[in-house]
Amino acid sequence: MAKINLLVDTDIFIDYFNSGLFVNILENKVINIYYSVITRKELLSKGGLKASERDAIIFTLKGYREIKLNQRITSKYSAIRNSYPHIEKEDAIIAATAIVRGLPLMTRNYKHFAGIEGLHLVRKGGIK
Repeated sequence: MAKINLLVDTDIFIDYFNSGLFVNILENKVINIYYSVITRKELLSKGGLKASERDAIIFTLKGYREIKLNQRITSKYSAIRNSYPHIEKEDAIIAATAIVRGLPLMTRNYKHFAGIEGLHLVRKGGIK
Protein backbone atom coordinates (compact mmCIF):
# COMPACT_ATOMS: atom_id res chain seq x y z
CA MET A 1 0.00 0.00 0.00
CA ALA A 2 1.32 3.43 -0.97
CA LYS A 3 1.92 5.92 1.78
CA ILE A 4 -0.09 9.13 2.03
CA ASN A 5 1.83 12.41 2.32
CA LEU A 6 0.24 15.15 4.42
CA LEU A 7 1.27 18.59 5.70
CA VAL A 8 -0.15 19.15 9.17
CA ASP A 9 -1.03 22.62 10.45
CA THR A 10 -0.08 23.81 13.92
CA ASP A 11 -3.65 23.58 15.27
CA ILE A 12 -3.72 19.81 14.66
CA PHE A 13 -0.53 19.35 16.70
CA ILE A 14 -1.93 21.55 19.49
CA ASP A 15 -5.06 19.39 19.72
CA TYR A 16 -2.89 16.27 19.69
CA PHE A 17 -0.69 17.53 22.53
CA ASN A 18 -3.57 18.91 24.61
CA SER A 19 -6.15 16.14 24.29
CA GLY A 20 -4.88 13.31 22.10
CA LEU A 21 -7.08 14.26 19.17
CA PHE A 22 -5.88 13.19 15.72
CA VAL A 23 -3.87 10.30 17.15
CA ASN A 24 -5.30 8.15 14.34
CA ILE A 25 -3.61 10.48 11.82
CA LEU A 26 -0.39 11.44 13.58
CA GLU A 27 0.43 7.90 14.72
CA ASN A 28 -0.62 6.17 11.50
CA LYS A 29 2.24 4.31 9.80
CA VAL A 30 0.54 4.67 6.39
CA ILE A 31 0.81 8.48 6.52
CA ASN A 32 4.01 10.48 6.05
CA ILE A 33 3.52 13.56 8.23
CA TYR A 34 5.21 16.80 7.23
CA TYR A 35 5.17 20.12 9.05
CA SER A 36 6.47 23.59 8.31
CA VAL A 37 9.34 25.13 10.24
CA ILE A 38 6.70 27.74 11.14
CA THR A 39 4.74 25.08 13.03
CA ARG A 40 7.83 24.32 15.11
CA LYS A 41 8.19 28.05 15.87
CA GLU A 42 4.52 28.41 16.79
CA LEU A 43 4.53 25.37 19.07
CA LEU A 44 7.75 26.27 20.88
CA SER A 45 7.04 30.00 21.29
CA LYS A 46 3.83 29.53 23.26
CA GLY A 47 3.93 31.57 26.46
CA GLY A 48 4.16 29.65 29.72
CA LEU A 49 5.52 26.49 28.13
CA LYS A 50 7.13 24.23 30.74
CA ALA A 51 10.49 22.62 30.03
CA SER A 52 8.86 19.18 30.01
CA GLU A 53 6.26 20.35 27.48
CA ARG A 54 8.98 21.85 25.30
CA ASP A 55 10.94 18.59 25.44
CA ALA A 56 7.80 16.59 24.55
CA ILE A 57 7.14 18.81 21.54
CA ILE A 58 10.73 18.51 20.29
CA PHE A 59 10.70 14.74 20.82
CA THR A 60 7.39 14.32 19.00
CA LEU A 61 8.39 16.50 16.05
CA LYS A 62 11.51 14.38 15.53
CA GLY A 63 9.18 11.62 14.34
CA TYR A 64 7.94 13.72 11.44
CA ARG A 65 9.46 15.53 8.47
CA GLU A 66 10.18 19.24 8.89
CA ILE A 67 10.09 21.44 5.80
CA LYS A 68 12.40 24.43 5.98
CA LEU A 69 11.94 27.61 4.00
CA ASN A 70 13.58 27.85 0.60
CA GLN A 71 13.44 30.21 -2.38
CA ARG A 72 10.44 28.51 -3.98
CA ILE A 73 8.42 28.60 -0.76
CA THR A 74 9.27 32.22 0.01
CA SER A 75 8.38 33.25 -3.57
CA LYS A 76 5.03 31.48 -3.29
CA TYR A 77 4.53 33.08 0.13
CA SER A 78 5.00 36.53 -1.43
CA ALA A 79 2.49 35.72 -4.17
CA ILE A 80 -0.05 34.51 -1.60
CA ARG A 81 0.40 37.62 0.55
CA ASN A 82 -0.11 39.82 -2.52
CA SER A 83 -3.21 37.93 -3.68
CA TYR A 84 -4.73 37.30 -0.24
CA PRO A 85 -3.64 40.18 2.04
CA HIS A 86 -6.08 39.13 4.79
CA ILE A 87 -4.16 35.89 5.43
CA GLU A 88 -1.80 36.00 8.39
CA LYS A 89 1.90 35.66 7.63
CA GLU A 90 2.31 32.27 9.32
CA ASP A 91 -0.71 30.83 7.52
CA ALA A 92 0.58 32.15 4.20
CA ILE A 93 3.93 30.43 4.77
CA ILE A 94 2.22 27.15 5.64
CA ALA A 95 -0.04 27.43 2.57
CA ALA A 96 2.97 28.20 0.36
CA THR A 97 4.80 25.19 1.77
CA ALA A 98 1.86 22.89 0.98
CA ILE A 99 1.49 24.22 -2.56
CA VAL A 100 5.19 24.13 -3.44
CA ARG A 101 5.67 20.65 -2.01
CA GLY A 102 2.41 19.35 -3.53
CA LEU A 103 1.05 18.29 -0.16
CA PRO A 104 -2.55 18.45 1.01
CA LEU A 105 -2.88 20.53 4.20
CA MET A 106 -4.69 19.17 7.22
CA THR A 107 -6.09 21.96 9.37
CA ARG A 108 -9.13 22.82 11.45
CA ASN A 109 -8.76 26.46 10.43
CA TYR A 110 -10.40 26.08 7.01
CA LYS A 111 -11.50 29.72 6.96
CA HIS A 112 -7.88 30.85 7.26
CA PHE A 113 -6.95 28.99 4.08
CA ALA A 114 -10.20 28.99 2.09
CA GLY A 115 -9.94 30.10 -1.51
CA ILE A 116 -6.16 29.95 -1.89
CA GLU A 117 -5.59 28.79 -5.43
CA GLY A 118 -3.68 25.52 -5.70
CA LEU A 119 -4.09 24.63 -2.02
CA HIS A 120 -5.79 21.35 -1.19
CA LEU A 121 -7.30 21.11 2.27
CA VAL A 122 -7.96 17.85 4.05
CA ARG A 123 -11.39 17.73 5.61
CA LYS A 124 -13.53 15.03 7.07
CA GLY A 125 -14.40 12.86 4.11
CA GLY A 126 -11.45 13.73 1.91
CA ILE A 127 -9.49 16.46 0.17
CA LYS A 128 -11.21 19.69 -0.94
